Amino acid sequence: MNLLRPLLALAVIAAAILFTGNFSEHHSHESPFQQLYLHLMPARLVQHVEGAEEHAAPSAHEAAAEHGAADAHGAADAHGGGHADAASLVALPLPAALAFFGRETDHGYELAMTNLQVFQIAAVLLIFVLMSGIPGYLRTGRGDWLTKLFAGFAMYVRDEMVVPVMGRHTANKYLPYFLSVFFFILFMNLMGLVPGSATATASIFVTGALAATTLLSMVLCGMVVQGPVAFWKNLVPHVPLALWPLMFVVELLGLFVKPFALMIRLFANMTGGHLVVLSFMGLIFFFANSMGAGVGYASSPVAVGFAVFIMIIESFVALLQAYIFTQLTIIFVNGSIHAEH
Repeated sequence: MNLLRPLLALAVIAAAILFTGNFSEHHSHESPFQQLYLHLMPARLVQHVEGAEEHAAPSAHEAAAEHGAADAHGAADAHGGGHADAASLVALPLPAALAFFGRETDHGYELAMTNLQVFQIAAVLLIFVLMSGIPGYLRTGRGDWLTKLFAGFAMYVRDEMVVPVMGRHTANKYLPYFLSVFFFILFMNLMGLVPGSATATASIFVTGALAATTLLSMVLCGMVVQGPVAFWKNLVPHVPLALWPLMFVVELLGLFVKPFALMIRLFANMTGGHLVVLSFMGLIFFFANSMGAGVGYASSPVAVGFAVFIMIIESFVALLQAYIFTQLTIIFVNGSIHAEH
């Protein structure tokens, strides 16, 4: 029984990797060095047909040749040019006004599911699997080692992050939300370090959605606690009446800047770490292409060694960024529900 929860967690991660490996469209580029960086881009889930890749690939090469630039070829493939004929596995129709968020098809615009959504779903499942034993452990003191580990994390979030900022009484009301944010981001960050997976938090759209939930929490919680009118009135501190309009604009901008900073910080840190790892790995192909295969093989131990070192650091960054995003969300929400802040 003690192995059930770890095995379920491993099964969730393995299923996500296998599923995306089988149904994700594969980006391609003539340069193996640049090919590495395409792994950071979301991959649309498609109904794979073995011949589709071979059938569609020449068109991408022809398009690049017509434009006379290898960059055009890479851009076409990066956006799924190599699988133009492959139908999306899961997609929602989009109106033309929202075309920026989707892709154009023969039937209009669609918002296609990508490998990032699979790992977001996997992160939610991991929360249920790994956290399900914590209530029983806190009541009875009995639980496996994994339950005790994550109970420690949960109690740290409560006692060291939420309670010092919001106070015990208020913290209990908002703790479930902050725990969900912390572990959701943490699991997405950590899964991105597993070979064959994708890092959802390395997408600006994912971090933007997380930041939007913070903004929504700030506004809604503030309006509920202070009142719909009082919240907007209390945005501006006590200033002379002549300065009130200007200060209202400044404070209103500040309300949006705070979650925007959260979005950029999480996205940049997770993307930057992966770029460093891929850059070290890319040096092998760079030296092989420019100086010969022998130099490429000779440089591989150093490049792999540095990449492994950065991966170790990224494990710490994955935890740190979940902490920072959650801690700042706690501070922002607490400031919204207390007029004096």
